[in-house]
Amino acid sequence: MKQLWIFGLLLLGLSACGTVTTPEPESETSKPMPVRASLQDLGPAPELTNEVWLNVDAPLRLADLRGKVVAIDMWTFG
Repeated sequence: MKQLWIFGLLLLGLSACGTVTTPEPESETSKPMPVRASLQDLGPAPELTNEVWLNVDAPLRLADLRGKVVAIDMWTFG
């Protein structure tokens, strides 16, 4: 019975992912979304200075990562 309950919950979640909503019509008072965020340019990123990296053979450098998609997962040993 517990497996059936979990399966039902999974189906409910999947059906919610496929829900289609129609956007509200734009009113005259609504402002258009900015095309680009207005963030201050802080210049080039500083070089990575850590000497110990997990799952790599050598220390990472920004120059080696240029042009690649990089996912950053920040965590610490607690």
